[in-house]
Amino acid sequence: MLQNAEQTDVLSRIPGPLLQWYGKNARILPWRDAPTPYRVWVSEIMLQQTRVTAVMPYYERFLRALPSPAALAAVPDDRLMKLWEGLGYYTRARNLKKAAQMIVEQFHGDLPASFDALLSLPGIGSYTAGAVASIAFGIPVPAVDGNVLRVISRVLASRADIADAKTKQHVETALSAVMPRDCAGDFNQALMELGATVCLPNGQPLCEKCPLAGLCRAHKENLTGELPVKTSKKKRRIEARTIFVILNEGQVALKKRAGTGLLAGLWEFPCADGALSTGEAREYLRQNGITLEEITPLAPAKHIFTHIEWHMTGYLVKAAAQTGGFTWCTLAGLKQSHALPSAFRAYTKIAERELKSPGN
Repeated sequence: MLQNAEQTDVLSRIPGPLLQWYGKNARILPWRDAPTPYRVWVSEIMLQQTRVTAVMPYYERFLRALPSPAALAAVPDDRLMKLWEGLGYYTRARNLKKAAQMIVEQFHGDLPASFDALLSLPGIGSYTAGAVASIAFGIPVPAVDGNVLRVISRVLASRADIADAKTKQHVETALSAVMPRDCAGDFNQALMELGATVCLPNGQPLCEKCPLAGLCRAHKENLTGELPVKTSKKKRRIEARTIFVILNEGQVALKKRAGTGLLAGLWEFPCADGALSTGEAREYLRQNGITLEEITPLAPAKHIFTHIEWHMTGYLVKAAAQTGGFTWCTLAGLKQSHALPSAFRAYTKIAERELKSPGN
C-alpha cells in the first residue's frame, strides 16, 4: 500500500492519459448529449445498480413523458410507476418525485448548482451529487462509484475494503486533490467509463487497453485478480411464494401491495406465502372468494432482490366470476396503466398471452 505522498504522486499523473483516452473511446450515450442538470440527474438515478443496456430503452421514454422537474413533481404515482416498470428498485422513482417536488418548491424548478444543495435532495448521495455537480455544472467535486473504487484500488494496489464507507471517503478526498478544475465532469465520467469498459470486475480487466496500465501497481504486481478487496454480502433470505394468474371474461385479477416495504404501492397478481400444492391452492382461492372453473400449474420462477430471493410457484386459474375483491384489468390496462414489477415478469407474459387468446 502506498503512503499518502506516493498516492498523491501516482494519482496526479492520471488525468492526462485518462482524458486523452476518454476523448477517443467514450461511448455514445443519450444522456451525454445536451447534459442538462435534469437529464444528468435522471440518468444517474436510473443507472444506480442497473446496467447501461437496461437503462437505454427507458431513459428517452421517461424524458418524453416527464421533460422537466415540474412535470415529474406533478405526475400521478401510478403513471410514474408504469414509466419505471421493469427497472426495479422502485424507491429510486419515488425519491425522484420527492426530490422534484423539493426542486419546484425550494429551487424555483431548477436543480441547484451546489453540491451541498444537491446532497439535501431525497435519493441523492455523495456519488450522485458529485456526478450532477461536475457533469452538469462543472463543479470540481469527485463522483466515486463502484467502478471508480475498483480503478483506484488497482492503480494504488490498495487492500482497503471498498465496501467500507471510510474507503470511499478516502478516495473522494484523494481525487479532489488531483481533479482538473476545468474539466471535472469529463474526468469523473472518464474514470467511470474506464471501470465500466476496461478495468472490469472479477479479475478480468483489459489491461492491454488501459491508458493507466503504466501507472497501475496491481497490473505491475499481477494483483488484478485479488483487487479490489470487498467484504462478502450477507446471504440472501429465501422466500417461497405462490402466484395466481386469475382470468375471467378477458380480464386478469390484480391487487395493490401495501404502501410500505418491498415493492410498496405496486400492482401484483394475487399471491400467498409458501409453495402451495394444487390442493392447497384450490383451498386458498376458495377462502378468498374465487370460484374455480379450471386451475393449471405453471413453471416455477425465481427473482433476486438485493437481500431476498423469491422462489415462486404459479397457477393459471380460470374463475367463474370476478369476485375476491380484486381489481380486474384488461390487456390494455396491463400494458398501459398498471405497473407490475419485473419480479412477476414470467407471470405477466403468461397473463398477456392468455388475454390475447380468443377464448378469454
